[in-house]
Amino acid sequence: MIKASEKASKILIRDFGEVEKLQVSLKGPNNFVTNADRKVEKIIIEELEKSKKNFSILTEESGFIKNKDKNNFWIIDPIDGTTNFLNGVPHFCISIALQIEKEIVAGVIYDPIKDEIFYAEKNGGSYLNNKRIRVSKKDNVSNCLYGVNYRKNIPENLIIRHTGSAALDLAYVSCGRFDACLQKNVSLWDIAAGIILIKEAGGIVDNFEFKEFSKISIKASNERINNDLNKKIKIF
Repeated sequence: MIKASEKASKILIRDFGEVEKLQVSLKGPNNFVTNADRKVEKIIIEELEKSKKNFSILTEESGFIKNKDKNNFWIIDPIDGTTNFLNGVPHFCISIALQIEKEIVAGVIYDPIKDEIFYAEKNGGSYLNNKRIRVSKKDNVSNCLYGVNYRKNIPENLIIRHTGSAALDLAYVSCGRFDACLQKNVSLWDIAAGIILIKEAGGIVDNFEFKEFSKISIKASNERINNDLNKKIKIF
């Protein structure tokens, strides 16, 4: 997974440098697809298939690709933060996760511009560029920093950031940059890798129901603020 993301990132960095030349087509409301998406996805799939595991694939661009193993999936988002990418904002990533029997057991989130690679495996801990990471230790909800993708029903006194990348928001919770992440109506490929990162970094992911093909809302935080956050914010 790491090798696949690193190889694909070379295309991503090159195309980001020429973002004004990319051919862009409208895929849906606020959701754009580029040539870069397709090229990155193709490279990732080719690299993952070298593992000869015959897992099926769930990806943002191509949807569900059935292989011999129909119950277990590689979950791929070739560019999470596409709108940032298209507008020259250097905050986007490649996200890859592995789901076995409806459980995310491994994940990689790679930010090619900052050269930051977050990765985790079940019972193996979470890492950022080979260094072990943990969620924050803050215990006061009002003093925390939140990565969110919506504003409604969030108390005015909370400090929030809308970054445009759900995957990186979750990665930032896993290393303590953010104290919590609130994501509403996102897809599995946006959050799959981040879920295992946070869990292995000592955090909590609440109200997550595994849905391969429909929208999901999740809340992730460190353990110390989890209960208070549940009382203050209702997104489910």
